[in-house]
Amino acid sequence: MRRRKQQLNEAMPLMEHIKALRKVLVISAYAIAFGTIVGWFISDLTFTYLANPVTQLKGITFITTTPMEPILVKLKVSMFVGIVIALPIILWQIWGFVLPALKQNERKYLYVIVPSSLLLFLAGAALCFFVVLPIGIKFLLFAGSGGVQSTPFVTKTSYLSFLLTFLLTFGLVFQLPIVLLILIRIGLLSPKTLAKKRRWAVLAIVILAAVVAPTPDLLTQLLMAGPMYLLYEISIWLGYLVARRREKDLALR
Repeated sequence: MRRRKQQLNEAMPLMEHIKALRKVLVISAYAIAFGTIVGWFISDLTFTYLANPVTQLKGITFITTTPMEPILVKLKVSMFVGIVIALPIILWQIWGFVLPALKQNERKYLYVIVPSSLLLFLAGAALCFFVVLPIGIKFLLFAGSGGVQSTPFVTKTSYLSFLLTFLLTFGLVFQLPIVLLILIRIGLLSPKTLAKKRRWAVLAIVILAAVVAPTPDLLTQLLMAGPMYLLYEISIWLGYLVARRREKDLALR
């Protein structure tokens, strides 16, 4: 009987965690659904803005290849807007779920990592949309035309998939400083090592850009590798501050 009660007591925290996780998922789903409904009404305006890198080019026309394509594009754009609108609520729910399980010294790092990661993701997406994408689109559509005159046609579906892949890739690539600083903080890396391995880092960054770049052209890969190396250098200088802080914490133990 006592053993039965002990097992029930041990199972209670797990059940509470499952209920809390379920609450996070349900609220996040409702937030995305509400945001998608709002996004439906502004989807045409949103796609018009997102399509600027293409519509600003002369001689480029969007076409529709299937009867379902316009409504599917509208739905995808609505869901994209819905996720963006719901993102603060989703992050708040995840924050509320994770925070109670962390110790006080772990929380202070989370207060820095989460906002920094979000800002870097937005910076990567902004660089992609305002700088890399217009250059890349123009290069890809016109570089291979040669001496034969042709009129490029782009479907809305293909462009939207292309755009979202670009934005996501650049946003994730810009997480490089977060990863490096975490490795320095836990002692797996040091800023001196990163500084000594600059040549290897350049090679690794070029290879990584070639692998993860949404398109195989050299121009896009270079436009991705350049900011990555700049972030690498920034990580080295910030790494010295993190390493000093780590040494002080270890000395106090």
